Amino acid sequence: MKLNELLKPIQPVQIIGSTDIEITGVNIDSRLVKAHDLFMAMCGTQADGHAYIPAAIEKGAVAILCENLPESLQAGVTYIQVKDSEEAVGKVATTFYGDPTSQMELVGVTGTNGKTTIATLLYNVFRYFGYKVGLISTVCNYIDDQPVPTEHTTPDPITLNRLLGQMAEAGCKYAFMEVSSHSIAQKRISGLRFAGGIFTNLTRDHLDYHKTVENYLKAKKKFFDDLPKSAFCLTNIDDKNGLVMTQNTRSRVYTYSLRSLADFKGRVLESHFEGMLLDFNQHEVAVRFIGRFNASNLLAVFGAAVLLGKKEEDVLIALSTLHPVTGRLDTLHSPQGFTAIVDYAHTPDALVNVLNAIHGVLEGKGKVITVVGAGGNRDKGKRPLMAKEAARLSDRLIITSDNPRFEEPQDIINDMLTGLDKDDLQKTLSIADRREAIRTACMLAQKGDVVLVAGKGHENYQEIKGVKHHFDDKEELQHIFHS
Repeated sequence: MKLNELLKPIQPVQIIGSTDIEITGVNIDSRLVKAHDLFMAMCGTQADGHAYIPAAIEKGAVAILCENLPESLQAGVTYIQVKDSEEAVGKVATTFYGDPTSQMELVGVTGTNGKTTIATLLYNVFRYFGYKVGLISTVCNYIDDQPVPTEHTTPDPITLNRLLGQMAEAGCKYAFMEVSSHSIAQKRISGLRFAGGIFTNLTRDHLDYHKTVENYLKAKKKFFDDLPKSAFCLTNIDDKNGLVMTQNTRSRVYTYSLRSLADFKGRVLESHFEGMLLDFNQHEVAVRFIGRFNASNLLAVFGAAVLLGKKEEDVLIALSTLHPVTGRLDTLHSPQGFTAIVDYAHTPDALVNVLNAIHGVLEGKGKVITVVGAGGNRDKGKRPLMAKEAARLSDRLIITSDNPRFEEPQDIINDMLTGLDKDDLQKTLSIADRREAIRTACMLAQKGDVVLVAGKGHENYQEIKGVKHHFDDKEELQHIFHS
């Protein structure tokens, strides 16, 4: 593609050199640059891309997009200076990959909890209807039925647009993506056209990055502020921030709720460990999910599918065929007669949701034993809160290691223990070895009890001192059951 074509969607501060040159690739990582590429230097949170301009030119870059021009300019290289490289990179990447989101209906899901479930279930519903569909999520990306491994909840703008371009080429008519607060703040979704946006809820998370809940809220809200007039916005009014998100949006606003009058109104009629009977807009549907928060997630899926033009009755039939997402309230029945549940819950609110779902089914007829840790090198403030909520809603609590990363597991456990009072500590054990913690919980469980193993869900590794070791909570439980 000619450089002048590529620069059409942005307003450079200045251009030095010719724009009538052929560009064969776009990159933000100098290590990936090839001959005739455009290298885009981003200021970045970890490293400043401007430092890698010489390396990119050495590898054959013929054009450089940057915020700050280098002191010495190389002959034969075109320099494009922009005011905001984060904003520009997304728009240039979208153009280079053929504006893929103009060829499909892209729906973004944002919020603290429920993003993966809602995006994945929408992907499954539209595949059930016979469409080719794309998915961009924490667990895995899919180009129709082809899995593409994932590194971040929302990839960088180049990877993201390449992926969407491949989806468009494969004939995907719909794509559903989790939109993380980081990706909104870092403008990774700049240049994408959304057909709709869904807001799930907002509770404390990622404060290691955003610093305050207000900044976190603003990042999420910006997604809805930027939606076009043609898009829909579907918001959860059971969350106190549900209507805050929609205050400045130009999109068409719709609501969903399990508690109040809304465009999409739901109720839980019955609940057991095999599933729930729900009422959505006066239609009954039996699903294989448990917990009020999952009823809320399914209601969002129902609403979004209807807003994308599907009939309510057809969507309900599709919902009744769905299975829970891997590592989200994954239920196993032990030969000893207790139930074990593996869940990704790694925030205080997600833990409360899962434990309330378990109590909703148990109705006081069994004990709850929870195994939980907290990730290293992440928001330390949530550690005591997670321990407190887990203790409040469990009969026994075992605090263990999650992904300690570069921290000492015992230091993380000690941070969690500060959230517990004398009564909480009476029913709490701390066991740093996660395998041993899970085994102990299973030994404590009696017939009719529930063991919740929280925090890692679908992850099949434990990250210790920068190394990922194979570790799968579900595998561990199955091994314990049959040993």
